[in-house]
Parts: sequence; structure tokens; C-alpha cells
Amino acid sequence: MRILIDLRATKDQGYESMYHHKLQGFVYGLLRDSGFEMLHDKTGYKFFCFSNIFPIGDMKAGVRYKLIIASPNETLIGSLAGAIETIVADSCAVNIGEMSFEVEAVKKLKLSIRGAGLRVLTATPVIIRIPARNYELYGIPEAEQKARYVYWRPKYAFDAFLKQLSENLIKKYNEFYAAKLKDYDLFEQFLYRRATATKVVIDGGEYVLVGSMWEFVWSFLDETQRRVITFGLDTGFGERNSLGFGFVNKISF
Repeated sequence: MRILIDLRATKDQGYESMYHHKLQGFVYGLLRDSGFEMLHDKTGYKFFCFSNIFPIGDMKAGVRYKLIIASPNETLIGSLAGAIETIVADSCAVNIGEMSFEVEAVKKLKLSIRGAGLRVLTATPVIIRIPARNYELYGIPEAEQKARYVYWRPKYAFDAFLKQLSENLIKKYNEFYAAKLKDYDLFEQFLYRRATATKVVIDGGEYVLVGSMWEFVWSFLDETQRRVITFGLDTGFGERNSLGFGFVNKISF
């Protein structure tokens, strides 16, 4: 499930490219006193994701913008929607870093996959890491090997991207639903768009996360693919979802 938040810029302002931890903090703030406070300190998957504030670019006072927050946890989404409704009723401005907005409305959205086929576009980069134990398997050059992992990029084996992407989504699905789904061919067609490098702040340190933008296409989804990909639409593809990475949108087939 998702919420679509309508924002209006309160001033002329630049678009903060390093917004990820600030927008994550905004989400945590909305969840204060909701019973979901533990998410901030939870290790592992947090099961929410968010879009960019869009359209991207320098902002003009009075112009409308949008933000989407997604989660497979409908109770969490309900808490977020309730907190936003309170902000709307109180006519409060909100700050996300140095960006300031009036919050005008919030709407719940429930995505479903209808029909046999599906197209999905990444709205934010997909982050995939190749762990050190798999360097030899995927032919990672010794000169490029790091102590724990390297980020997948186009010069590395595509199999590494596919395996880590599928395994990550299945692990999240199994944890969320207490399921026992084994390795499964979740994906069908991949259209690579471009590589990305994004600066983020994590635990007070500044890092560069290497990712990629994609279009994913299915001519037909079986029932297992339909369930897991529907889950992925709300929890995000790849890693660092709670920092806004791997946010994807369904496009009509």
C-alpha cells in the first residue's frame, strides 16, 4: 500500500540531492507515538520505501510537489496517513532538510497487478551489493575487491545482479510473511537505463552508493511471481529501501 502526499513549496528553494536521511527522518517522525518507533533502531529490513519529492529540480514558492511512501504493512501506512492528516488539519509547514512545504492532502493507494503482463520502472536507483564470498564466482577483479562487498555495476556479471536482486526480494518476502519460499525465477526481461552514484549520510558518515536504473518487463506472471512482485512494489527492489532506494512504479503493460 502507498500514500500519495501533496506538498506546496513555501519558498523558492534548491532541491537537496542528499535528502535521503532527512526524508527517512521525516518518516520516522510521522511514526512517533504510533507503535512503530522501534523501526528506527531495528536491524535488517524495515519494510518501507519512498520516492523522490517530484518533480525533481529547483522549487518555486507556491508550486505543488508530490511524495509517495510505500509499505506492505497496511497498519504502518494507516499510521503515516493519520499523521499526515493531522498536519493537514493543523495547517502546519513541514521541513525536510532545508526544504519547506505546506502539506495539502494525503491519499491512500493500493497497487495490484491486473492482467497477464507487467512493466515496472525504477523511480530511484536499485542498490545491489556483491558479497566478498562471491568475488571468485562472478569474476570480480582482484584490484577492485573490497573487504566486505562491492556494488554491482554494468561491467560486472549480469548474473550477479539478477541473483542478488532475486535473493534479496525473496528474503524480505519470507521475513515479512514468515514464509519459506526457495530460490525462484522472479524476473523475465531487464532493460538497463543507466548507472548512478548517490551521496548519502548514514550514521553521521557520508558515503557514495552505486546503483542503477531499470525497466523490468513480464509478458506473463505466474501466481508466485505475482505475489512477490506485488510485495516488491511496496517494499522496494534491492537494498537500502528505507533510505528511498529501489522505489519502483507500475506502468500499464
